[in-house]
Amino acid sequence: MHTAWPKRLLWLIALWGGSVLTLAAISLLFRLLMTAAGLKV
Repeated sequence: MHTAWPKRLLWLIALWGGSVLTLAAISLLFRLLMTAAGLKV
């Protein structure tokens, strides 16, 4: 059975990158909310 390793690896990288970007966006959003609330960090 032939498994497409490059495609699987590409999917792993895409999912990892997406999750990292999502976490970064969420933390940035929280920082903006905190600053807007007056709790300067």
